[in-house]
Amino acid sequence: MDNWDEIRTAFQVARKGTVSGAAEVLGVHHATVIRHIDALEQRLGVKLFQRHARGYTATEAGQDLLQVAQATDDQFTQLAGRIKGQGEGVSGDLVITSVDLLSQWLTPVMVAFQDAYPEVRIRYRSGVRVFRLEYGEAHVAIRAGNMPEEPDNVVQPLVSQRIALVASSAYIARHGLPDGIDDLRNHRFVTSDDDTSRAPFERWLRAKLPEDCLTYRATDLRNMHDAIKAGAGIGFVMEQEYEADPDLTEVIPSMDEWTAPLWLVTHVDLHRTTKVQAFLRFLKDHLKEVGRS
Repeated sequence: MDNWDEIRTAFQVARKGTVSGAAEVLGVHHATVIRHIDALEQRLGVKLFQRHARGYTATEAGQDLLQVAQATDDQFTQLAGRIKGQGEGVSGDLVITSVDLLSQWLTPVMVAFQDAYPEVRIRYRSGVRVFRLEYGEAHVAIRAGNMPEEPDNVVQPLVSQRIALVASSAYIARHGLPDGIDDLRNHRFVTSDDDTSRAPFERWLRAKLPEDCLTYRATDLRNMHDAIKAGAGIGFVMEQEYEADPDLTEVIPSMDEWTAPLWLVTHVDLHRTTKVQAFLRFLKDHLKEVGRS
């Protein structure tokens, strides 16, 4: 395609919303970005962007073009991810993704794996966004909640993660501890700002308590943990975090309905590669050792 560079430039302008943002991503001068956009619009005979003081916004014609560009970019990303994972040795990038909540548990495993295979570069991706294995965004995903159903993924049950409802000494000093489940509504809670969260403990909390009890909300799980520690409210943490932190006190006994099943997910094209299989074995062996200790 003669004008692929111009289409790629238009795609980045739409993503970033500014010429300077696209230029930085592409590693070109901003004048090159403007020249590509102007040339593409002239060739197609339509305006692809509305120019305004804050940047560029795609027109309807621009949106049609960018859907094609997005699909093509996704395919290239998928190809790159597969190629990176096809090496015979245990070396190079190993991209692992999970929710933030699992970082404290998973990080020592990744570090130990890297000690065993020093030529591996760990890239850990966490957060609210689900990184897509089919587009090569990760080699291994550890997902919580319902069993993942994306096509072309290999899904294995990993472990059931027990959850504790806790308060910090700072919170207890100011508000005391609840006197059982019925007294929870008289206390303050730290929770997710996502009302559609599928986490079983979050669903339980929202079903049991009125909205005005959920006084501190955040999208970042690390911040939620920090807020619990600072005394903003009662909240949920992994059972291992509670057991390792003497500043936290369990409010009521952990319930089975809070338990979050964890799933080990890989893409079928990368599942059998040497590097991915080495990490899967290492993780499962680690869980067996923890279970025996």
